[in-house]
Amino acid sequence: MKIALRIFIATAAVAIPLSCFAAPAMKDGQWEITTVMDMPNMPVKIPPQVMKHCYSKDDVKDQKKVINRDKNCTVKDYSISGNRVTWKMECTGENAGTMSGETVFGSDSYDSTMKMVTKGRNMNMKVKAKRVGNCP
Repeated sequence: MKIALRIFIATAAVAIPLSCFAAPAMKDGQWEITTVMDMPNMPVKIPPQVMKHCYSKDDVKDQKKVINRDKNCTVKDYSISGNRVTWKMECTGENAGTMSGETVFGSDSYDSTMKMVTKGRNMNMKVKAKRVGNCP
C-alpha cells in the first residue's frame, strides 16, 4: 500500500496541474479538486483525495507554464476542441511512465479522466474540480 500511495502522490503532483492545461475560459481563483484513483489489482482502494489549489491569472492565461512543473515530463500531443482538451505525456526519471487524458471544462468547473502507466502499474484517475472563490 505504501508504494501505491507514493505513486499516487507523485502522479497527482503532475496530473492535477495537467488537468487545467489549455483551459478554455478557465477562471483564476481558489479551486477544490477531488481526485479518485483506481489501480487495478490493488488489494486496497485509495480513498478520494480532496485538495484546494489557487490558480493565478498567469496560470489561466498561459497554462503551459503549469504543465511543465516537472522537468522530467514532456507533452507529446495535445489538442483543443471547444471546451474539450486531450493530451499525451511521457515522463522519465523516478516517475517514468506515460499518461493520456481528457478534460472537459464548464464555466466554473472541469472534469478530467486520465490513464497512466508507471512502474509497470496501470492507473486510472478521475478529477472533478470546481471554483470555490477567490484566492486567499
